Amino acid sequence: MNIDFHYGVVYIAARVGGMTAGDALTVAHACQYVDDATTSGILRFKGGETFERFATAHKLFDYANTENDQNRLVWAPFHFLPAGVGDSLAEKAICRPDSEVAREVVRRAIRQRDSETALHRLGVTLHTYVDTWAHQGFAGIESPWNRVHSLQAEDCTHDGWRASLERAVGHLIEHLEEDFLTIALPVGHGAALHYPDQPWTRWQYIDGQNNLIARHNLPDFVQAAEMACRAVRGFLAAHEDFENQPGMPDDVKDAVTTLLDTNRNLDDNLRLSTIREWVKAGRIPGLKEPVPGYIAKGRGSWKYKATGLVCDDDSGDRPAWSSDFEKSDYRLFHDAVKQHRFVITQEILPARGLRIA
Repeated sequence: MNIDFHYGVVYIAARVGGMTAGDALTVAHACQYVDDATTSGILRFKGGETFERFATAHKLFDYANTENDQNRLVWAPFHFLPAGVGDSLAEKAICRPDSEVAREVVRRAIRQRDSETALHRLGVTLHTYVDTWAHQGFAGIESPWNRVHSLQAEDCTHDGWRASLERAVGHLIEHLEEDFLTIALPVGHGAALHYPDQPWTRWQYIDGQNNLIARHNLPDFVQAAEMACRAVRGFLAAHEDFENQPGMPDDVKDAVTTLLDTNRNLDDNLRLSTIREWVKAGRIPGLKEPVPGYIAKGRGSWKYKATGLVCDDDSGDRPAWSSDFEKSDYRLFHDAVKQHRFVITQEILPARGLRIA
């Protein structure tokens, strides 16, 4: 999924689920920031203090990263959550929509609702949770299930496919065939291009086991929004059985369905703009308010507000550590990320016979 869902739709789900506007914004920002937190390692302060960060995404040119150990630490716990079902490691690593593993991850976040990182942890968790619908059938490790052949989409001509491919690889390489893409992008849905992340798309492909996989994203995305709303209600009520909480009211669900189906700009940032316009205009029943814009990096970002640093690589004068940093969204997000990753890789997955870190 892209920023239109992780930030825009998750904000709607959080507000409809009963959160205040401020808390919903924190959750939605953390949910999207999982795709933008690409700087890892130690942040060093002027006085010698240090703070450890863990990247939750690779930069664009690292998407084909073939260091499988690093892939397992990034893609599996944050974007392609293993369902833990099957006999082999490859089978257990496949991401499945709304899996029992995914629900357990949500329950763990609800259990920590009184911690200082609670809202940021919920945002990180919701990113992983809703991605199980978009990324189903793929794995966050090198796997034969990530192979894609005969990729087709209803609204995609040959020229459209080529344009999509060029966007996916940053206009650097032309005339690549599907088989080469599968080899070049062995992790996740790279070989399926952007189709898994578009809310309206109907598409199909032949997977690495020679099965024809037909997908219609819209009902999956609507269900993801519905379950995100239930997760928020469970969080607020301290009910770990969040799946039994009420979802979105029917009129809200109908409006979200129409929005996801008709908002078809290929630029996900423009799709987010449309979502913000809908909310501001009151086109989501019961919700009429401005939604602040999202700043991933640079001035105005969580990192900048916490440290004054503009560049991803921490270049510039070292920031001064203070109690303000400890209270910052940037610090809380990264600590939530470390908690989320530990729970998944060291507790939940090993208990299901899957050790990937």
